[in-house]
Amino acid sequence: MRHRLRDPVAGLLFVLPMLVLFLIFRFVPAFGAAGMSLTDYKISGEWTFTGVDNYARLLRDPIFLGSLRVTVVYVAIYVPLTVVVALGTALLLNSVIFLKGLFRGMLFLPYVTSFVFAGIIWRWIYDFDGLLNGLLGYLDLGPVGFLDDTALVLPSLAVVQVWKGFGYSMLILLAGLKAIPESYLEAARVDGASAWQRFRLIVLPLLRPALFFVLVIETIGAFQTFDMIYVMTGGGPSRASFNLIYALYDQGFKFFDLGYAATIGVVLFLLVFVVSMIQRRFIDRSAA
Repeated sequence: MRHRLRDPVAGLLFVLPMLVLFLIFRFVPAFGAAGMSLTDYKISGEWTFTGVDNYARLLRDPIFLGSLRVTVVYVAIYVPLTVVVALGTALLLNSVIFLKGLFRGMLFLPYVTSFVFAGIIWRWIYDFDGLLNGLLGYLDLGPVGFLDDTALVLPSLAVVQVWKGFGYSMLILLAGLKAIPESYLEAARVDGASAWQRFRLIVLPLLRPALFFVLVIETIGAFQTFDMIYVMTGGGPSRASFNLIYALYDQGFKFFDLGYAATIGVVLFLLVFVVSMIQRRFIDRSAA
């Protein structure tokens, strides 16, 4: 028994320092935020237990409800777009024969740039005097207020974040494609299956774990978008890009209503959890 337990115990001892740090800096703040949401905690440290008053206040707060709508719309735009782009580029890279490393590095490069830097560059591109409107003006199609139009601001921000972040998901999906045995695809070719049939009946089912991981991390990233919005629009125009994270930031660091800000964070966590479970159920049903 001691011999069988020696390796697991040794492994646990090696990971114990990081596990302790993870518990301290992840779980403790999470439970602390949940408890803070039941109070009127102030920055001075004074607080009073208020029960579910903050949650009732959310339902009456038009700014919160508007930020919730903006968040849901943004996630609905960003997540499908980035998954399609990441999967498409992964499929293309999987078929590339020459200079694979060069193409992977070029496509992954935007991911390692900072959100602030990317936001500043793209704000200039979207500007009325910027590169994109210059091209549209040359074609007599502009100028267009990409960041000043309430109908265009969320798709415009989603395009920037897709450009910035699809490289990571692309590598995850590419690794999943590499793990698919070539013999399966070859047998399907011999049986006369078309490229679409091979993709739908072989590639997609076997890619399900990687696809689920990408969906979850991209959904979480979309719900937590802040840097790009802060740099490019500041939540405008007319709160058209004022999402839940921006509402949390305003309540916590502008108005110092920390209890109410924690309540928004708890709601955001629950929303991400529910959406992730729906995604998991949908992928499992699609693969069945």
